[in-house]
Amino acid sequence: MQDIQRYIRYALGLAFTLMFLLHVSGTYPITALTVMENLAYDTRLKLTLPEQPEKQVVIIDIDEKSLGEIGRWPWNRDIMSNIINNLFDHYKIKEIGFDIVFAEEDIDKGGRLLEQMAKGSLKDDIQFQEEYSKVRASLLRDEIFAKSLGNRKTIMGMVFLNNETATFKGSLPEPVARLDASTKGRISFFTASGYTANIDILQKNAYSGGFFDNPALDEDGVFRRVPLLQEYDGQLHESLALALARTAMGSPKIELVVEVNEENTNELFLEWVKIGDTRIPVDDKGNVLVPYLGKQKSFEYIPAADVLNKSVDPSKLKDKIALFGTSAPGLLDLRTTPLEAAYPGVEIHANIIQGILDQRIMHKPGYTQGFEFLLLAILGLLLTFLLPWLSATWGVVLSLSMVSVLIISNMFAWTQYQTVFPIASPVLLTMVLFTLQMIYGFFIESRSKRQLAHLFGQYVPPELVKEMSKKMEEINLDGEIKNMSVLFSDVRNFTTISESMAPKELTELINGFLTPITEIIHHQRGTIDKYMGDAVMAFWGAPLDDPKHALNALTAAMQMTERMHALRQDFAARGWPEIKIGVGVNTGDMNVGNKGSEFRVDYTVLGDAVNLGSRLEGLTKTYGVDIIVGEATRHQVPEYEYRELDRVKVKGKDEPVAIYEPIGLLENVDKSVRQDLKRYNLALKFYRARQWDDAEREFFALASVDKDRKIYQIYLDRIMQYRETPPPEDWDGSFKHTSK
Repeated sequence: MQDIQRYIRYALGLAFTLMFLLHVSGTYPITALTVMENLAYDTRLKLTLPEQPEKQVVIIDIDEKSLGEIGRWPWNRDIMSNIINNLFDHYKIKEIGFDIVFAEEDIDKGGRLLEQMAKGSLKDDIQFQEEYSKVRASLLRDEIFAKSLGNRKTIMGMVFLNNETATFKGSLPEPVARLDASTKGRISFFTASGYTANIDILQKNAYSGGFFDNPALDEDGVFRRVPLLQEYDGQLHESLALALARTAMGSPKIELVVEVNEENTNELFLEWVKIGDTRIPVDDKGNVLVPYLGKQKSFEYIPAADVLNKSVDPSKLKDKIALFGTSAPGLLDLRTTPLEAAYPGVEIHANIIQGILDQRIMHKPGYTQGFEFLLLAILGLLLTFLLPWLSATWGVVLSLSMVSVLIISNMFAWTQYQTVFPIASPVLLTMVLFTLQMIYGFFIESRSKRQLAHLFGQYVPPELVKEMSKKMEEINLDGEIKNMSVLFSDVRNFTTISESMAPKELTELINGFLTPITEIIHHQRGTIDKYMGDAVMAFWGAPLDDPKHALNALTAAMQMTERMHALRQDFAARGWPEIKIGVGVNTGDMNVGNKGSEFRVDYTVLGDAVNLGSRLEGLTKTYGVDIIVGEATRHQVPEYEYRELDRVKVKGKDEPVAIYEPIGLLENVDKSVRQDLKRYNLALKFYRARQWDDAEREFFALASVDKDRKIYQIYLDRIMQYRETPPPEDWDGSFKHTSK
């Protein structure tokens, strides 16, 4: 039988290992593993953000301030011209790239009208023609903007389209390379079917251009990788970030470093994009992992309006690479990144540029898939055949050691070699196989423990057995101090009732009210401590931790009194007497654990808070109420409305304690009840201030409305007594009870 069980464990382990291997090979992708790998990548990125280097990129921001000062976007091209002139002539920037597309002409309607007039009805008007020739140049906004771009390192942004209904708008920049017969179709570049580019006059005057769309977006919509190159019509075009970085290096040519796929010689794996002496690691599609420096605003953001007004410190811009883009939410250029859910798209380009210049791009080599497959196979076989032979303790040690080695070595490769190896799948496989073996061992090999717990359950509360069966090592039966709540319940005048009934009938009566009381206590997560004839003692907060122990205890007390009212009709039909109970609930620190002798032990609670709970139950008859709770319970259950009954000194206690009658949940208390409580509290205030006449007036008015409420008469009797025999000068308003 043991051999069969071990073979079953082997089969289960191998089955789970096979599932992971099928995922890695791409045969049967598991979405959850992909999500976990992405989360693991994001976590490593956040944990290893670099120290802030000296940044060479600044962002000229179309922010809310600039929109307010200049006007809504798009701005007139003559304004753009002034900004570009200021950046190059006044601030001496190195180059600028536009994270926007100027796909439409900037047509001045007034200028168009003047042109029509000059060619039409006023073509012979010499004076008009002279004036028109003076202003004509200022009306050609696109030409003005194009002139500001000329002979400067200006990189225009564009968008490639990858959909079935391709559109062609604007003029493409010159490609950086043309794919010949030896490479065309052998590298898996993203291939565009259309584009939206800048109008011809702008692109021709600009230095170059680059795309800023991202077809490499992950399935969860997060910007983790961005293509550096895309293919269109057999030609390669560079991204805006690559174009700016390459221009900053002196515009060296681009070289592609590839490896031949050994399984398919017609396929090439792209490994690096080389510009000059700088090698940029990419994946097989030419994507680069974005080397984030930090959360948004890690780079200097300069409002475009301040550039236009020349109000910027020149040192912030001199010899910098400028990116013209927007952080304004209304212009919809916010992206989801591993660091933030709303990250300006223009700053993603800034991170890539800075990463290329600093040679700080993470590399995920093409062989990582094969490495992951081999690692999973080794881990799966090792754990599958080793764990069944180990004890639980050594199984934990082995599994934790493997997870630690995996994480440490992975982080070493990440930080020291800027290499990204998969981590989620090997760690998860280790945890899955360990959990599988432990669960199987629990259900198959711990049968004797469960049988013992079942037998033990005949003597202790079911909740304790359940807890012990799950956490045998963690249960503290020797005793501990915990903040808990205790409940005592007793039947009024039970001695008189029992004397009038036959033994068998009395037993049925006791079972008739103890059964629903027990059900209520268990339903509210309480533990029955003991039955004492007609009395019940229960507690909350142990052995199971219960942060709402006071609320659950009070809710049980309220439901118990309601159930006793509901049982009256059934008891009357059997000829049984009416049952009334008193309930005391108190909260505080209690000693809980096994108590008794070497012959018998009980799991019970002890302490002053427990004794007070018993005293409170005894006082319910004195004050004519069903339930009394202590002050600590009242403070821990603010959901209820209460009536302060008294400040009392119970037997065995010298310090006075406040006792309360719970009225009901706050939202269920009527307005009339609140008014009576307000008047009652005023009467109590007069009483404790020794204002006997005022207190008597208020209590008398309350008693005349509700003659059955005993507490009003109690205070009227005390007032009469105190008039004859006043309390001592140091009286604190409390009343001393001498009986239990």
